[in-house]
Amino acid sequence: MMATANPKHRLADFKRIVVKIGSALLVEDGRLKRGWLEALADDLKALAAGGAELIVVSSGAIALGRGVLKLPRGPLRLEQAQAAASVGQIALAHAYSEILGARGLSAGQILLTLGDTEERRRYLNARETVSTLLKLGAVPIVNENDTVATSEIRYGDNDRLAARVATMVSADCLVLLSDIDGLYTAPPATNPDAVFLPLVPVVTAEIEGMAGAAGSELSRGGMKTKIEAAKIATGAGTVMAIASGKRQNPLSAIDNGARATWFMAASTPGSARKAWIGGHLEPRGTLRLDSGAVRALASGKSLLPAGVRAIEGSFARGDAVRLVDEAGNDVGRGLVAYDYPDASLILGRNSREIEAILGYPGRAEMIHRDDLVLNGAFQGAGDAVK
Repeated sequence: MMATANPKHRLADFKRIVVKIGSALLVEDGRLKRGWLEALADDLKALAAGGAELIVVSSGAIALGRGVLKLPRGPLRLEQAQAAASVGQIALAHAYSEILGARGLSAGQILLTLGDTEERRRYLNARETVSTLLKLGAVPIVNENDTVATSEIRYGDNDRLAARVATMVSADCLVLLSDIDGLYTAPPATNPDAVFLPLVPVVTAEIEGMAGAAGSELSRGGMKTKIEAAKIATGAGTVMAIASGKRQNPLSAIDNGARATWFMAASTPGSARKAWIGGHLEPRGTLRLDSGAVRALASGKSLLPAGVRAIEGSFARGDAVRLVDEAGNDVGRGLVAYDYPDASLILGRNSREIEAILGYPGRAEMIHRDDLVLNGAFQGAGDAVK
């Protein structure tokens, strides 16, 4: 859906929703708040029954693990945090699997580091895994891979991780469940004159200045990281909400009128992604297409190896490439699914032959339609079908 300046959005109106859960909401005194998670799972089931695809970005592994390992309160050394995450991640994944399973939903675990959403090859792998889980009706449960991440390769908070995941999967809504019910003009705990903001049309310097300091002991983030997440999400066409997770059934509460701050997006996820591919990536090569492939792209289909007549350049999987027709006319751009050596072996061949040629079952598409942007008259035709 296209974002509009409406502070009364309903989650039930969105098709792909990312929900971020902080440690303080999920864990208390080193133990899982099972009743709260069961109530949240009821909300997820209701949204799924309405046709929504759901991704959960969940903190809590370190907080759970430190309880199991009886680690002291206060900051942990890196090796202690990694050990706690190792133990806690098992408990967290088991809880999600059991609780969602009791409601007819399958849970899939995905552990990411910063590079998985920043480097294009790994980004495409992660995106494909999440997309496949969603197609199969599962709920991906995402967390930072704290067992191996160090300060140089980590996000450090799950607010920004959730925003990156939302943009990666082209979600149209991101919900940050917090210990506060939205954005205020000043921290309400210390300023009685703070005014609640139900709607933020655009994140300005003034809005950024309203963010307070870090959150609780269990949380690495605060309002500052949530505003940074809003900038990431809304810039990619994803509407974002900050709402309280301290109540039971926090998602259904939003749809029943509970207070939340909505951050508007200027475009849809699809159009924002197309603009990024078409205007912000330097092409590393060229694919020359036959007339049948050009017609297929114009009708909204993916580019298959069979439609590629020649390739030029030196590109790796995930790089942007130019698409031209047999006369050399510019057709568009896309993110290629194969390295140059492999692409050169399968061009012109049927997708069913890929495994026999390359020795592994690669993607059926040379470029998936979600990773394509067409020029001129082709743009409207392709987008109309999508």
